[in-house]
Amino acid sequence: MDDAEVMIGPVNLAARVDEALAVQALAFGLDADEVAVRRHIVLRHLLSPGARAYGATTPEGRLVGFVYGMPNDRGHWWSTVVEAYLRATGTVDWLDDSFVITELHVHPGYQGRGVGRELITTITDESAQPRSILSAIDTDSPARGLYRSLGYQDLARQVHFPSAVRPYAVMGASLPLKRRN
Repeated sequence: MDDAEVMIGPVNLAARVDEALAVQALAFGLDADEVAVRRHIVLRHLLSPGARAYGATTPEGRLVGFVYGMPNDRGHWWSTVVEAYLRATGTVDWLDDSFVITELHVHPGYQGRGVGRELITTITDESAQPRSILSAIDTDSPARGLYRSLGYQDLARQVHFPSAVRPYAVMGASLPLKRRN
């Protein structure tokens, strides 16, 4: 990997879905079958009202990170799964008037450089909603550390999604996200 700066900006994720999923596969350890399933899901999500995406690209135009999300809709599959967990912790109201970070992934060679932080703050700064929610694998990871540093707090833990091997945590933060001092 070179140390060239990356640029953060809007990206036509539908047109670059295969490139984005290659980054996600590396960052998240997905196999070809999982990538094929996620490709369909990403393309469907991008049709949702208010969905938008940002990418991190090298000066040569290579996509090395991406984020996408949308205003939450309680009818979406993710919301229907997490609702019972949030209800149990008294935080179910977070499903209303929130911007969901659906996916955020950075190529391993570019992690730890602030790319993920810039992607998530850029997309949420554009949000009309007063808060943001997301799910992350429920473990002490660099991703969870990033989210906490931005103001995300655990709303529910040990959330089990069908077909997911590991449990997740649902996290929420008021917008705008915290910045470094």
